[in-house]
Amino acid sequence: MSNITRPGDPPGGRRAAAVWGIGVSVYFVAVIFRTSLGVAGLDAADRFHVNASALSTFSILQLLVYAGMQIPVGLLVDRLGTKKVLAIGVVLFTAGQLGFAFSPTYGTALASRALLGCGDAMTFISVLRLGSRWFPARRGPLVAQLAGLAGMAGNLVSTLLLARLLHGIGWTSAFAGSALAGVVVLVLLLLFLKDHPEGHEPEPFPHQGATYVRRQITASWREPGTRLGLWVHFTTQFPAMVFLLLWGMPFLVEAQGLTRATAGELLTLVVLSNMAVGLVYGQVVARHHEARLPLALGTVGATALLWATTLAYPGDHAPMWLLITLCAVLGACGPASMLGFDFARPANPPERQGTASGITNMGGFVASMTTLFAVGVLLDATDDDYRIAFSSVFVLQALGVSQILRLRSRVARREKERLVASRVSSVHVPA
Repeated sequence: MSNITRPGDPPGGRRAAAVWGIGVSVYFVAVIFRTSLGVAGLDAADRFHVNASALSTFSILQLLVYAGMQIPVGLLVDRLGTKKVLAIGVVLFTAGQLGFAFSPTYGTALASRALLGCGDAMTFISVLRLGSRWFPARRGPLVAQLAGLAGMAGNLVSTLLLARLLHGIGWTSAFAGSALAGVVVLVLLLLFLKDHPEGHEPEPFPHQGATYVRRQITASWREPGTRLGLWVHFTTQFPAMVFLLLWGMPFLVEAQGLTRATAGELLTLVVLSNMAVGLVYGQVVARHHEARLPLALGTVGATALLWATTLAYPGDHAPMWLLITLCAVLGACGPASMLGFDFARPANPPERQGTASGITNMGGFVASMTTLFAVGVLLDATDDDYRIAFSSVFVLQALGVSQILRLRSRVARREKERLVASRVSSVHVPA
């Protein structure tokens, strides 16, 4: 099924890659800004004189705004198109990064992270929509994984480059200097990005205010594939997101006794593993559509096993080989979360792709936000017992797996029905 080119599919090619590459560059910069706090968490605690719970509030607020914006952004992308939404997003997340650089107090820093989260929320769904408009549907899984790969490259830049700048030139110069990347991608976006290739304009779709909004959300949610996509994203993404976004560095330094340099190398390993696994998952799913769920559940199982082994290891510190294995396995979480979109995408027509992607994308960020908060509260309540705090990961994984198992058979039936219907219609369509 995944190798069939649908009638009316865009041709792809070099121009598609170039235009899509501009959209991906926006997402790349957004991820650098999003994950910049992950390498600055300990510095932020010192700069603003806050404890673990208050520190986690930075990331929680950012993700709260991000998650809350997903459905509105999906609706905006369906209605306004990719270019306009991406341009708004760049302006907002660049302003947020710049504000964070000069924030004199904890309150203004929080406001800056919220603004950053709002702009960041507009990027990934837009990039997915851009890919679906410029590439054939059979390329969808690989295009989504490559977009995720670009995001992890942004994470890598944050981990390696921004961390060095932070400790070399200081807080204000590092964050303000990085904000210039937002200006660069905004110029490229305004000059060269197009929503779709010529001859592939979307069908005009009537927009009727609140009625349109309700219809889009309701129709997307009724599709079991959209709901399964949300729960796959929910269950797979958050362990690595929590680790990279905030708590990985403190866990490795304070609980495992590593130096910041060694901890930074392990965070880099998560990112590199993500990039390698993303290429593999994209190719596998493009060729074998039925591999989506085994890959997702296998990633959840491996992640739970490695976290349990690390947290239960006797002694004060886990051995380096175990920490390396944990970080390598955490790298599979991002690519596994992209599989959620491979359930939602075929379940919805083109005019609902943005809305369905927004619903799906909420999953992992709601789980991440919940876990970030839980870890911060448990650390304060247990005098920094990371074993108890990180055990909250298993609760959300159990919830997500139960929902995936509940929905999987329903989604399989619907996909078979659509495949049969498409074959019947292709037989009756004149050549």
